[in-house]
Amino acid sequence: MRTDGLDLGLHAAGSPALGMLELSQVQWYLLLGTGIAVIGLVRMLLTSDLVARLIALNVTGIGSLMIIMALAARAAEPEGPVSDGAAGIDPVLSALVITGLVITVAFTGLGAVLIRRIEGSRDGDDAPDGEVQR
Repeated sequence: MRTDGLDLGLHAAGSPALGMLELSQVQWYLLLGTGIAVIGLVRMLLTSDLVARLIALNVTGIGSLMIIMALAARAAEPEGPVSDGAAGIDPVLSALVITGLVITVAFTGLGAVLIRRIEGSRDGDDAPDGEVQR
């Protein structure tokens, strides 16, 4: 039995534990990233609160970045037996994920400012902070 996978109870026919499926770490991250992205997307589509939508958009983005990182690790997996046991991660996809994190932080800040302006205009307070309406 492999120790690097997740045992879900579904093995291939003829194996000692009939009905067991093992997932590798990369497959586990792909599954988890997909689940997180779907949860964020569903929440973003079903809520009308702007702050909740912004948070759901961030959750969806994190899920997609997890998928990209899992694909980066999968792309770097060797085809044959590995002598040193170490598999690297594709540096281009890693750089893409880091760039995505920076862009996510920037757009979250922009979204928070826009939500504040929208909510302020709904309340009748159109003046920016520190200015007095006349």
